[in-house]
Amino acid sequence: MALSANAVQLVAPRLFASEEGGFHPPSITDFFPEAVLFAGTPFEMNRIMIIRVIMTVLLLVLFWLGTRKMRVIPTRGQSLTEMALDFVRVNIAEDLLGKVDGRRFLPILCAIFFSILAFNITGIIPFFNIGVSAVIGFPLVLAVVSYVTFIYAGVKKSPGNFFKNSLFPAGVPKPLYIIVTPIEFFSTFVLRPVTLTLRLLMNLLVGHLLLVLFFSATQFFLFTSDGFFKLFGVGTLAVGFAFTLFEILVAFLQAYIFTILTGVYIQLALAEEH
Repeated sequence: MALSANAVQLVAPRLFASEEGGFHPPSITDFFPEAVLFAGTPFEMNRIMIIRVIMTVLLLVLFWLGTRKMRVIPTRGQSLTEMALDFVRVNIAEDLLGKVDGRRFLPILCAIFFSILAFNITGIIPFFNIGVSAVIGFPLVLAVVSYVTFIYAGVKKSPGNFFKNSLFPAGVPKPLYIIVTPIEFFSTFVLRPVTLTLRLLMNLLVGHLLLVLFFSATQFFLFTSDGFFKLFGVGTLAVGFAFTLFEILVAFLQAYIFTILTGVYIQLALAEEH
């Protein structure tokens, strides 16, 4: 893996410069870059927002190219698109919800999965080098979408029984509802969106900070330190490369976990006892 001072600084911008020339690790300020376009307006765009727009357009273009000329004998692009969609359809939607409800909620599950995957993978794309899911706005919006979807599913199936069975589970002695009902309300209607948000946010945030730490340490040891300490740069480079591969897996897993949890919540809302 070729490495130069300029390439490393693309991975961790503004982390190395200092008057003393010392090592400066990454910080949370990476996720709050200065405005690039429309500063001071409601449409202000910083580096993270621009990357989000680029990835959204790219995602739409890829699916459009893969589905614009559907054939009985699929092209390579159509086959890849169908494989991607079938992964969500078979392994999440239909596996959890059955064929009928699985197809009914497939669009929302696909949108959640592929948007998270696209926004996660930017953490290892050159010149982007930041997972844009690691800012709370995006995970929070998706958590709200998931929250509204499973409540909608339960209310639409049985408006009265959904809240009753969610807050007053069957088989519990009536006096215990004083304890059980507040716990059920908190876990179902408060904790779920919070845990969905934090799980996605923190995994991507920590992953970005670790990647930048390894590559900034590589730059420091190889280009700033002297003598024997340069050997540490080889080690941090190797660990950084290995962690980059691991981040690809994390990007996929976090998209899968968020989507499958959404499917589980919908399944619970549609369960027969509701």
